[in-house]
Amino acid sequence: MELLIIVVIVLLVVMIILAKSICIVPQSQVYIIERLGQFAGELHSGMHFLVPFLDRVRSKMSLAELAYDVPPMDVITKDTVSIRADSFVFYTIFDAKLATYGCRNLREGLSTLAISTLRSVIGKLDLEQCLQSRAEISTQMTRELDEATDKWGIKVTRVEIKTFQPPRNIQDAMERQMKAERERREQLTMAQAAKEAAILDAQKNKEVQILNAEAARSAAELNAEANRIAIVQKAEAEKEAMLLRAEAEKQVALRKAEAQAEAIRLTEIAKAEGIKAINAATPTDATLRVKAYDAFRDASHGEATKIIIPSDLQGIVGMASAVKSVLK
Repeated sequence: MELLIIVVIVLLVVMIILAKSICIVPQSQVYIIERLGQFAGELHSGMHFLVPFLDRVRSKMSLAELAYDVPPMDVITKDTVSIRADSFVFYTIFDAKLATYGCRNLREGLSTLAISTLRSVIGKLDLEQCLQSRAEISTQMTRELDEATDKWGIKVTRVEIKTFQPPRNIQDAMERQMKAERERREQLTMAQAAKEAAILDAQKNKEVQILNAEAARSAAELNAEANRIAIVQKAEAEKEAMLLRAEAEKQVALRKAEAQAEAIRLTEIAKAEGIKAINAATPTDATLRVKAYDAFRDASHGEATKIIIPSDLQGIVGMASAVKSVLK
């Protein structure tokens, strides 16, 4: 029985020693190990063995990005306005040993340093600049905090300003100013809109006038072209009609001349035939005188105003007596 108790005690001691000697470090963390109160080393992620009762974990540092909420504080601007500022500080640990031994309380030191830096930065700006320059304030604070915390083994990645809350009376004045500014901008917008509308109307009227003038000019050109074409066509038609009329008159004259020539030819032929017949009939002197008389009679019936009496009028009288004797 006593032996069993001794075995159990030995097993318990062994288990305690094993528990003290095995150390498992999670991912993205670093353990600072001290041996008899002095720094002994850093343990990164994985399983490690320690010397029981001699080694101990001094601190556990996370290598991930950490965020620290700086307590809200009242700061004075350059124009002596008290505003309440609330901010966040984001940082990472790049040296676990310095973060452990460089500052007694890392978060407290970081908070104090952030407050003093924020007061220093805000004290150089007036209220309007503070409200309008959050990004510049964050950039400047990040740079100054990063320089100041290098000896602590941490790197400040960025500082975010959550709010800048001025006093109530300042807020009311700012609201009134913002309202007046909005009204002014609204009036400017309306005036600009009216101006642009007037410009657009003027441009439209100008375009309409230009289009009307171009349409009138095009219509006048079309009318002039139509009139010119009509005049040309009319002149061509008149020319064609004159040509046709001249051609018709020419044809009529030709036909008439041909008819007259034919009549003359037929007359001449008839005369020639008559002369041939007369010659063939061996006319007497009395017959020739009768023919001469007929010719004289025909000539007296013409349109001439003068009648030439032949010199052998006595012959004609004799021819008349001959005709009389023949009739008897």
